[in-house]
Amino acid sequence: MADTTPSQRLWKSFKRNKLALFGLIYIGLTVVAAILGYLIMPDSTPQANNMAIQLSIKKPGSVFTMLRIRKGQPVEHVNLFKEMLYGQPDDYTNLPITGFHFVKDSIVVDQYIGDEDKPERAAYNVFEVVNGHGTSYNSKGIANISVQNTHIINPIQLKALQDRIRESQIVKKKYLLGTDLYGRDLLSRIILGARISLAVGLVSVIISLLVGVAVGAAAGYYGGWVDSSLSWVMNVLWALPTLLLVIAISFALGKGLWQIFIAIGISMWVDVARLVRGQVMGLKQFEFVEAAKALGFSNYRIIRRHILPNIAGPILVLASSNFASAILLEAGLSFLGFGAQPPMPTWGGMIKEHYGYIIMDAAYLAMLPGLAIMLMVYAFNLVTIGLRDAFDVKSQNSRI
Repeated sequence: MADTTPSQRLWKSFKRNKLALFGLIYIGLTVVAAILGYLIMPDSTPQANNMAIQLSIKKPGSVFTMLRIRKGQPVEHVNLFKEMLYGQPDDYTNLPITGFHFVKDSIVVDQYIGDEDKPERAAYNVFEVVNGHGTSYNSKGIANISVQNTHIINPIQLKALQDRIRESQIVKKKYLLGTDLYGRDLLSRIILGARISLAVGLVSVIISLLVGVAVGAAAGYYGGWVDSSLSWVMNVLWALPTLLLVIAISFALGKGLWQIFIAIGISMWVDVARLVRGQVMGLKQFEFVEAAKALGFSNYRIIRRHILPNIAGPILVLASSNFASAILLEAGLSFLGFGAQPPMPTWGGMIKEHYGYIIMDAAYLAMLPGLAIMLMVYAFNLVTIGLRDAFDVKSQNSRI
């Protein structure tokens, strides 16, 4: 239609590619899950780091009965926004059990310590289970609560405490994707790992675009010694392997999440600069640029208002491709130990922790985060192909 805008025509062309549309939907759903984060995760504790060593390496779909024992120290409760971003510490210590019964003012439980081990029997005062007492751990990682029968509880209060424990503190917990080496919920850590990967990709692409567009536009537009100098820098960096360059920058900046943002962003700007330089060199000879110069517009205005909007398509295609590359780089760095540090969950870090189990009966521990990386990178590559075809005028004309 003649009255449609360029963005509408672009979207209409993009929608024709069903695989690219599927990739965009998958990315959108992953972004929503990453933003909501702790609000939708089974384990909403900070970094999804609620360990239960007794439940180490349990298969997907495993269900366990938990006795929730209130912690002795008060836990600060945060608002919904902070919980979404940083998580909410648990008010309770979760103790896996296989059975329980009440004896006077105590609850006697059979503590689960492994499939091949006999449950360990322990007794806890019901008042302390409900209201909290000092919690410690023995050498096996089993929670211990010192029982001091100093609380005088009448029969009515005792019945109320027992009912409360039965109703709200004896719960079934299902691990949909199983547990990791430290007994943490694998699904929660994969969801939180998506937030890390997407954040690294987004920030790295923004940094690479800011630097690459500025350098490439200056080199292509001004030419001469400016082009020669900047092209020399680009060629030197282009000759270095990307992963080695990122590792070198990480060594200089130190280990951490923001260091990865900078390292990957700095290593990726050369691709953007080379593309922008070539596009600008071709466009600056066009009549509309010569007309802008004749009208006395500044070079900055010509580049920003007249040249860059005309090369937005190729830049956007490259940005989508670089997003996938940034996710792979972050995963590789985390696997090598240069990425975000434990206990912060990253897909590459999860593979590093569990790759030894691939040859055992728990290959899913490394395969699930690997599958998450593969699907995310594949989705961005599909979107890249869809954008390339949508911006290709010859391809659009051939469909009409």
